[in-house]
Amino acid sequence: MADDRVVWLNGELIPWGEATVPLLSHGFSRASGIFEAFGSHESPDGPVAFRMDEHLKRLRHSADMLEMELGFSEEEIGAGVAETVRANNVGRGLIKIMAYWSEEAPIKLVLDAKLDIAIFAIPAEAGLPLDDATAISACLSSWRKLHPETAQVTAKACANYLNAYLVRKEAQKRGFDVAFLLGTDGFLAEGTTESVFLVKDGALKTPPLGRILSSISRLSLLEMAPTIGISVEETLLQADDLFTADEIFTAHTGVKVHPVNRFEDRELEAPGPVSTRLMELMDDVLHFRNRQFGHFFQSLA
Repeated sequence: MADDRVVWLNGELIPWGEATVPLLSHGFSRASGIFEAFGSHESPDGPVAFRMDEHLKRLRHSADMLEMELGFSEEEIGAGVAETVRANNVGRGLIKIMAYWSEEAPIKLVLDAKLDIAIFAIPAEAGLPLDDATAISACLSSWRKLHPETAQVTAKACANYLNAYLVRKEAQKRGFDVAFLLGTDGFLAEGTTESVFLVKDGALKTPPLGRILSSISRLSLLEMAPTIGISVEETLLQADDLFTADEIFTAHTGVKVHPVNRFEDRELEAPGPVSTRLMELMDDVLHFRNRQFGHFFQSLA
């Protein structure tokens, strides 16, 4: 990363290279951190964040679910995001917020301190795969999504992503870009870092909440689709539904509608007609040609 970039750490801007933690910190050695990641965009009125309000609510939710306490309020963190974006002169880019214990904990498992907060603003030109909607391939993983009685799967917790790591690793070894997981109940859950949508007979379908992360990209698409006449269903889906879907796409922070052109050995139209309409609508929203969803953006100027 650039030597002149700065990080917001507990209310102060510090050089990027100084934003470190001890190797025996609880956040690192116990993987107890939580985080959020969302896009920044260059609007006609200056830099804005995509649904930062919802992301900060989810950060608070993650802390609550894990019985942790953030060191700063949502308002203070939001102001910190704006300060960090301005200090780094970031337009289109990625905002990443880490909440963690920097305290060393070689043995102690439960800490009482409030979580430290670090905010990073990374420009798109730093090599981030943002906005690249080139069609991808997907497979069905042999791994299963974490059971909600074994971990807080609705928390965006670093520890949960070891499951995702294994799934993505398996997909790559098999020659696929991404993989989808079934839950321990046998129903479709999500991808490694993405929500899964399929289209059948013109209707948009996606797994319901409860066993998956409450994705902000997913939420946005569910709110947007009906405005252009696309019906949406949050419903239990099985592996067979993937093999018979007319279209499949994923949704995540970097690419809000990412079409899948191959699922296992099955070729798919990518993007299909429904995916294309959603991609065009999202592109209009993200480039400020459609003001119907102007409330999705918060000013960082």
